[in-house]
Amino acid sequence: EVQLVESGGGLVQAGGSLRLSCAASGITFDDYAIGWFRQAPGKEREGVSCISSSDGETIYGDSVKGRFTTSSDNAKNTVYLQMNSLKPEDTAVYYCAADPGLWADCVATMTSSLNGMDYWGKGTLVIVSS
Repeated sequence: EVQLVESGGGLVQAGGSLRLSCAASGITFDDYAIGWFRQAPGKEREGVSCISSSDGETIYGDSVKGRFTTSSDNAKNTVYLQMNSLKPEDTAVYYCAADPGLWADCVATMTSSLNGMDYWGKGTLVIVSS
């Protein structure tokens, strides 16, 4: 059974930092596209980032560029999202998702309402207070 488990969410003041983790079991991050997505109350899903575990290529949503960084530790089967300079509008449930090998699926899921990712975690809540 494939499981993605997010952790690291919590309450932080504006301007602060958090690091989210996404630990996978049942799959090996040798050649996966792993994405971070978020959904705020009453809003649609928003793509945060994608990373290719095979070559480290990354892409970020416009609202987080320059503030968030995603990285992959394949030995630990874990992907991270370092979030700096947090803003109240970053408040959301953050989900990680994985797709085997198809970078385009992650990009499509980031940039449209399509869901091209095979596996999703249950999410971790991030609250940024002003």
